[in-house]
Amino acid sequence: MISTSARLLRLVSLLSTRPTWTCRELAERMAVTDRTVRRDIARLRDLGYGIESDPGPWGGYRLGGGTRVPPLILDDEEALAVAVALREAALSGVLGSDQAALSALLKLRQVLPPRIADRLGEMDATFVHTPRPEGRQISPGVLLELAAACRRGERTRLSYRDHAGKATVRDIDPYRLVHTGRRWYFVARDVAQDQWRTFRADRVVQVTPTGHTVELVDPPDPALFVSRSIAGVVYPFYVTVRLAHPMDQALRLVPPTIGTHHPDGPDATIVEIGGNDADQLVTYLLSLGTTLRVLSPDRVREALLRRTRDLFEDNGGGQPRSGEVDHCARRT
Repeated sequence: MISTSARLLRLVSLLSTRPTWTCRELAERMAVTDRTVRRDIARLRDLGYGIESDPGPWGGYRLGGGTRVPPLILDDEEALAVAVALREAALSGVLGSDQAALSALLKLRQVLPPRIADRLGEMDATFVHTPRPEGRQISPGVLLELAAACRRGERTRLSYRDHAGKATVRDIDPYRLVHTGRRWYFVARDVAQDQWRTFRADRVVQVTPTGHTVELVDPPDPALFVSRSIAGVVYPFYVTVRLAHPMDQALRLVPPTIGTHHPDGPDATIVEIGGNDADQLVTYLLSLGTTLRVLSPDRVREALLRRTRDLFEDNGGGQPRSGEVDHCARRT
């Protein structure tokens, strides 16, 4: 038989995964009696966990805000500091695993006393982050709401603006949040269309829970699904380049969410990259900081030559030789 402490931790973990549990469901999952569940709920409440309940045989338990910080033994300022640090880690990816930071923040925020949660909300409203390159800002509150919807498995009403700015409201069954290193994407099943979709999280306007828990059938691999969805976007302009790197290194330089790759012998890779115009593509190619050759179209090659010529002259150089651009994007 597991110890009381381990059983209490297991109970808290279960309560955080769904909007509500009946006493019988908890007893079955934990292999204990209904009476043990009720005693453990009382113990958790004594420890400061805000566990709410509905009366009657069909009533249930749900995890609400705590009456005080439960046993990490943190004071108010420490709890707020931890929450802010986790939020920054989730948004910046500084720890490498922003999913872990986001999950930890979600668990902590569920049990924060209202006085601390309110202060964190005030900070969310006043802090300003400089956006990542080519990306708009995402509200920390919206990101947490999407994470909570995924964790609860609860059908959600999503207010969303597409790439053209058109506003829509749709019911979705949430599954996972995926971070590509540049943006957050939300993987969910569109209820009306009965198909899996990806949504850019920074375009989500509002997240409204419906209270209806759903069981997802045959969900996709979220990372692979997002990669294929992004790669399948049709851009008005494309460039084809040859990178002097084998396929595995080329994939690290240009992720599969950015371009499509084909090996060109053992030591080189052909990559096709889409963008809105030639100047945008030139900026991206220069940011790679590696040897490359523009194969097509001529418009991008000429724009790249102009950009490197201007940089060369602005820094006191003479005229570079014309011809193939083999070294124009070397790291300086």
